[in-house]
Amino acid sequence: MLLRFRGLNLSQPLPLFLRHPKTLNPTLRCLSSPSSSQSQAPLPSSEPAEWTDDIVYLDESGDVICSGRGLRPAEPGRDAHVLDGGLLRPIPRSAAASKLVELARRWRWGPDLDAHLDRLPFPADPSLLSVALAALPASDPQPALSLFRWARRQSWFAPSDSTYALLLERLFAAADFDAIQSLFDDILKAATFDDAEPSSTSFSSSLNLVVQYLCQASKLEISFSCFKKLRDAGFREFNTQTYNSLITLFLCKGLPYKAFEIYESMESSGCSLDASTYDLMVPALAKSGRLDAALRLFQEMKAKEGSSRPGLPIYAALVDSMGKAGRLDAAVGLYQELQSVGYRPSVTMYVSIIESLVKAGKLDAGLKLWNEMKGAGFRPNFGLYTMMVESHARSGRLETAASIFADMERSGFLPTPSTYACLIEMHTAAGQVDPAMRLYNSMTNAGLRPGLSTFTSLLSVLANKKLLDLAAKVLLEMKAVGFAVDVNASDVLMIYIKGGSTELALRWLRFMGSAGIRTNNFIIRQLFESCMKAGLYDSAQPLLETYVGSAAKVDLILYTSILARLVRSQNEKNERAIMDIMSSTKHRAHEFMCGLFTGPEQRKKPVLSFVREFFQEIDYELEESAARYFVNVLLNYLVLMGQMNRARCVWKVAYENKLFPKAIVFDQHIAWSLDVRNLSVGAALVSVVHTLHRFRKRMLYYGVVPRRIKLVTGPTLKMVVAQMLQSVESPFEVSKVVLRAPGDSVLEWFKKPIVQQFLLNEIPSKPDVLMHKLNVLFPSSAPEVRSLSPPKSLAMSR
Repeated sequence: MLLRFRGLNLSQPLPLFLRHPKTLNPTLRCLSSPSSSQSQAPLPSSEPAEWTDDIVYLDESGDVICSGRGLRPAEPGRDAHVLDGGLLRPIPRSAAASKLVELARRWRWGPDLDAHLDRLPFPADPSLLSVALAALPASDPQPALSLFRWARRQSWFAPSDSTYALLLERLFAAADFDAIQSLFDDILKAATFDDAEPSSTSFSSSLNLVVQYLCQASKLEISFSCFKKLRDAGFREFNTQTYNSLITLFLCKGLPYKAFEIYESMESSGCSLDASTYDLMVPALAKSGRLDAALRLFQEMKAKEGSSRPGLPIYAALVDSMGKAGRLDAAVGLYQELQSVGYRPSVTMYVSIIESLVKAGKLDAGLKLWNEMKGAGFRPNFGLYTMMVESHARSGRLETAASIFADMERSGFLPTPSTYACLIEMHTAAGQVDPAMRLYNSMTNAGLRPGLSTFTSLLSVLANKKLLDLAAKVLLEMKAVGFAVDVNASDVLMIYIKGGSTELALRWLRFMGSAGIRTNNFIIRQLFESCMKAGLYDSAQPLLETYVGSAAKVDLILYTSILARLVRSQNEKNERAIMDIMSSTKHRAHEFMCGLFTGPEQRKKPVLSFVREFFQEIDYELEESAARYFVNVLLNYLVLMGQMNRARCVWKVAYENKLFPKAIVFDQHIAWSLDVRNLSVGAALVSVVHTLHRFRKRMLYYGVVPRRIKLVTGPTLKMVVAQMLQSVESPFEVSKVVLRAPGDSVLEWFKKPIVQQFLLNEIPSKPDVLMHKLNVLFPSSAPEVRSLSPPKSLAMSR
């Protein structure tokens, strides 16, 4: 008769919940005899007490059919067997592994798990542990780690590389890096022998995995620390993937030189390089500037048997780095090589090599690649457009630059102010006003603000082209956007002055005044001198009054230049205007001039004393050249006015103050000479008369007669002095640049009454005609040349 227990056939193996007392159904457990553990006869001593409960079997009506002993462990020492009643049954390994998995998943960790694992009804072993660990869920590493820690304390435990690798995989998936570090320390201890060297043959896989997983998690310090510990401990079986992981991590962290150290360590260890290593190292070496090493590794990669062709990123990095380093031939060669192996250059590579060629000045090669890039269907970016436009513009290829600029605008790019500025400045430098103004208007219409250099270049070209109204418009727009325009307006004014456009300069100055723009005194003075040179005395008078009214000091050079204009003037109206201008200077030289032409009653002193007093007030350290210039012009004026006595007084005082220290030379009894090459016409005539008078007194009174007397005149003054002396029958012979005569002949000539009268302030014959033609015969003494070229010492003192 088959007995059934709640629908179960008792002839079949017992269900799982009956195999352990703690898994009994509560209903069944309440039906067990509460005193069955005391009423039953004791089991043999080999059977543990906790397995002595009786199992009560009921029929359908609930009546007790029979009772018997359940499953319990066999005697110690038996391999995975249990007693089923009185039968000895083996436990399948799959069931044992399932039991380990069940306990680990239920209790997870702690003393409860350890207690249940210690009471297993079967002995565990490393292979059973590996099966159980593999069966545990990968998403939760805690049960597997707890089971491993319990097994590690057992006597049968033997470390396994595969077990460590499995645990590391679970911990990495759960991102439990503290546990990975702890497990790494355990592996390192397990791999240590008596000689303190790791067993690289047992745990190489798991040790490499630790470093790889930490690198993949971007744990820079931890991963490198583990790598260094292994290397210091003598571990030599790092695989290629481990090295690649470290190199990748250092490159991602921006530490290329640490990556290079890892690469060098990889080479020294004899580890083989794979495609990933080449893909990492060649671009890294190239970008860091180690181009020779990158090329060597690149060639090694191509020469390696069985290796695939280098990837496009490697070519791109080499082309870019070679171009930026200026090795354009190598860059172009690599570019052509990548095309020959079947790669299509990317837009980034086109941009890189075009930029390198353009920066190196190879515009034709850059333009060729530019057209090739556009033909390949790539669209240049904003930066490349800007570089191409500015480079061609700066090199003078304005048509090409304008064409690329127009293409840039059609492509929808808004040029930057620097691009506009470059084009405008280059067009203005070439004198092309219309394209420059079109670009300027386009720039302002686009809402961009021109820079100071753009405005300056535009104003310069407009001023040079004498487009005053357009220049005024641009200057007002420059002022409206907030720039200080005083300097630029003055520069335009100076362009007109230097170009001789005095009328335009006066118009521009009036515009500056109406716009409230001021200029400086230097430019006012330059414009005043331009007006004097052009004979615009009515315009020069207000300019001088403005110059003096702004607290500017009229120096001796400026006054002398005005006096020179008076000397050269042949129009009475102009002379009066110049006289008024001289009076407006308020210079002390004008007071001296007025006093020089008055009588001794008004001066209250002789002419010679009056002249000496004026020259004593001159600061010769600062105004020596200016005083020399003043004496030359003044003597011209005095000779022209017939004031020979006053002229000789001025020359005498000038010589006394060493303004012409090398003019007169007494060489004992050999030669006496007078050098008038650096004097004006009037000063030369006065100096000749005065010096010959000195020579006469020395020869007649003291009896000193030289062998010869020379008058060094130069080619300019030779005829003037010769004509003057010819009127009194002088013995001087005329050569190329010198008038010379023997001393005895001159002595006899000095004894003539006409010569004595001539040397005592008598005017030579036909002086009016002679002095009236001074400005025609001798243009080198033009006053504007002296006025615009102030002496060096005076300019330095300012």
